[in-house]
Amino acid sequence: MARKQQGSATPATRALDAAGVPYRTSSYGHDASAASYGLEAAEKLGLPPEQVYKTLMVSVDGQLAVAMIPVAATLDLKRFAALMGGRRAAMAAAADAERRTGYVVGGISPLGQKHASPAGLHAAALELESINVSGGRRGFEITLAPADLVRLTGARTGDIAVLR
Repeated sequence: MARKQQGSATPATRALDAAGVPYRTSSYGHDASAASYGLEAAEKLGLPPEQVYKTLMVSVDGQLAVAMIPVAATLDLKRFAALMGGRRAAMAAAADAERRTGYVVGGISPLGQKHASPAGLHAAALELESINVSGGRRGFEITLAPADLVRLTGARTGDIAVLR
């Protein structure tokens, strides 16, 4: 995989560069009226939705954690809580997610977050050669190997998504 494009540095790409991880970046014109940031990315980049992963911030027993699931899926909160070793999970408030990660909603990357959080990745990602995640801003995606994402985020893997 090629390195990032010039002028596209974000905390996420800087983290990948520091770790020596190969990746590609893609940009597209984000439409502020899009109903789903993730599905918009898949459509505009011509990628299957099962290859594009969204980053969700979740409160597990009062502690924030990162969930990474395909954009066309919904998070199973009970399974995610169990994967994280907790009992209860709820979606984090947008303001809490932004404060914790340093990114804006719709552009939250699982990489290069301001404060690291425990992470969980939907296990189906490991069956793919590469997946896309947010690069740290709306309209900017990173393509990388799922194993590298797991290694850099310390993610646990499990069946945490319900495909629509």
